[in-house]
Amino acid sequence: MSKRWKIFFVLLVLATVTVWLSVFSTSSGGLKVISCNIGQGDASLIIYKNFEILIDGGPNNKVLDCLSTYMPFWDREIEVVMITHPQADHYTGIISVLDNYKVDKILANALNSSNQSYQLLKNKTLLMGIDVINPVRGTSIRSNLIQLDILYPTESFLAENYRQLTAGNDSGEVSSASSGSLGAFESKLDPNEFSIISLLRFGSFKFLFTGDASVKILDDLATTMSESGDNSINYIKIPHHGSKSALSERFYGAIKIGVASISVGKNSYGHPRPEILDLLKKHNIQVFRTDELGDIVFETDGNSIWTDN
Repeated sequence: MSKRWKIFFVLLVLATVTVWLSVFSTSSGGLKVISCNIGQGDASLIIYKNFEILIDGGPNNKVLDCLSTYMPFWDREIEVVMITHPQADHYTGIISVLDNYKVDKILANALNSSNQSYQLLKNKTLLMGIDVINPVRGTSIRSNLIQLDILYPTESFLAENYRQLTAGNDSGEVSSASSGSLGAFESKLDPNEFSIISLLRFGSFKFLFTGDASVKILDDLATTMSESGDNSINYIKIPHHGSKSALSERFYGAIKIGVASISVGKNSYGHPRPEILDLLKKHNIQVFRTDELGDIVFETDGNSIWTDN
């Protein structure tokens, strides 16, 4: 065998080993929940076998590093992308995701943003023909053993606070608050008030994703979750990078929580606020921060949960 063929053979073996290692590492049968280290923003990646859900995309294209780290290189499809609300630190990275991956569905509320980047996202989604769902409480996404339930917003809240962008409509009435569209409505309220809150179920484990939910939303959510029997969860993504705007004594007192992740980067706001950290400590909630640990990865087989962080 010539030297050239020996080199080719070695490279072929290495490539084969790499592929199979990737296969085994991504097909363990468990669920991964990753809080991506994308700076001062939000991006959470959920992986179960070959099914992915991306909740928000952060303020830049760093989310692509997270995707390439945890998804096998041949998997260029993301089944569900959720945009919790139209603020740049949550949606901007989705533009790069659409440029690099096939996205089957986008879950987002229909609140508009006049930012140029959001208009680009709207147009790109339309041109690519991506299915858009405007979820409300009661919407559910299921695949194999995972279930993603939408807890907020309610359809009545949207109907009361949306105003259609259609010229000449001064009534503020909404005929179909949950129809599939991006940026069809406007509102006088802060976009954070429209944050989509979702509860991921896998086996006996529950993961709560909160966008930038305010204290009022969390207070109401405490009642909703308690009444439905979901007053104990394993994981929460802390709203708004640990801002005081999410300081809900009622919520953290009513809902038993195992661990919390805070997606935060270098900032001038003092995030996460000491008041939030003190509240979490008071309720014995273990805290994991992306600015200290990088990507935060939790894995579960449905019976137990673990992390390498």
